[in-house]
Parts: sequence; structure tokens; C-alpha cells
Amino acid sequence: MSLDTPVFAAPPRTVTVEVWSDVACPWCFIGKRRFATALRDFPHAEHVEVVWRSYQLSPDTPTGPGRPEVDALVEMKGLPRDQVQQMFGHVTDVAAGEGLRYDFDRTLAFNTFDAHRLLHLARRAGGATLVEATMEALFSAHFEQGVDLGADGALVRIAAQAGFGDHGWSDERVATALAGDDAADEVRADLDEARALRVTGVPFFVVDRKYAVSGAQPAEVFTQLLDAGWREANPLTAAPSAEACTDGSC
Repeated sequence: MSLDTPVFAAPPRTVTVEVWSDVACPWCFIGKRRFATALRDFPHAEHVEVVWRSYQLSPDTPTGPGRPEVDALVEMKGLPRDQVQQMFGHVTDVAAGEGLRYDFDRTLAFNTFDAHRLLHLARRAGGATLVEATMEALFSAHFEQGVDLGADGALVRIAAQAGFGDHGWSDERVATALAGDDAADEVRADLDEARALRVTGVPFFVVDRKYAVSGAQPAEVFTQLLDAGWREANPLTAAPSAEACTDGSC
């Protein structure tokens, strides 16, 4: 082989990152932002596919209009109100470090199943880009704006804000889909997979079903996760051997 003969590596394999998350999880929004930071700086980001999966922290929450988050958590966890408010204060401070403005005084607990259906409809309508926009809109509406996502028409308005209309989905089409059972099977499949993987908390990040990280980790940890997945999927390929020095001698 001449010195000017190029050595071509195999085409890079795409790394798939699955993320189990719940719209009602404050750490999931923080984790999403931190993961985005790691992915933005990852040199092989164009070969990373991110798939958001459904998870419900409180599946027994009644459907319909929401109620104050602090009241719901006090009842569900049996914790003193002051302790819950301290917890909210801590997560609000952490979120602020990621540029998020949580307002738990206005946050309303709601059943997230239909919000997860909307995310699956977003994937169907516009792929990963629309899923990202819809997730951002849902998280922000819930934690920063105090929108009651359990109220009639709220998810239709979120869909419009996220850009469903740019993909041919009118408000009426979104409303009709949500009024029925559309995408419910996809949500249930995600929930079943979470149980099979023994996911007990979110956010939960899985790379190619081989490496996993739980929680809103620092961006550096997500970088390590991406690196590990990339090396596994794309091992270095050696060029053909030739004369070489070995053991310190030639």
C-alpha cells in the first residue's frame, strides 16, 4: 500500500438513545436540557437518534382538570406541606441553573397519558423534530406557565404551538385523534417496556439497550454515556499491517 493510498473506515453506525420521561417530572425537563448540552457538543451528534419514551409517575391521577401540584403531592406522598415546598424550592433552584423558570405556585397536577399520546402523534406527524418541539411546549406549559394540561383543549393548543399545523395537522385533526384512542397502544407499549427494563424512576437514558443512566445527570455524564455507546457501535478499524518497529527496536 502506497503512502498516499487513503484508508476508508466503514460507514458510521447510528447510535440510538431512548429516554423514558414523564411530562409531570421536573427532573425530566432538567435532564432533557443537560442531555441536549452534551449532544450539542458531541462530535458524532449527526449519527445519534434520540427516541423519547412514555412513562407515568402517577398513573392513578384522575383525568380532567388539574389541581395544585403541592396538594396532590402532599396527599400522594403523605408528606408535610412545608417539606414539599422545600423540595419544590430546591428543584426550582436547580432548574434555574439550566435556564428554566419553574413556578410551582401555579403548577397543576394532571394525568399525563394523553400528553404522551400527543407526543406519539407528533412523531407520526413530523418525526423527531416535532417531538422535540412538542416536549418543550408541554414541559414549559406545565412547569413555567401554569397551564392546566388536563383541561379541555389544552393539548390541542400545545400541538398548534409546537407546529403540528406545519405538517398538515389542523386543530380539528388533533382534537379528533385525542378524543379517541389514537396512539394509546404506543404509550402502553412504552410503559410495558419500562417495566421490562425495570425502570423505576425518570428520566432514564438507554443507549442501544446496552448502557443506561438514570436521573438528571450533569452534561459530562451524558457525554460519557454517548462516548461509550459510540465506541461500542463504531469500533476502530485498523489499516492493513506493514513493516513496523516493535518492542523498542527496528
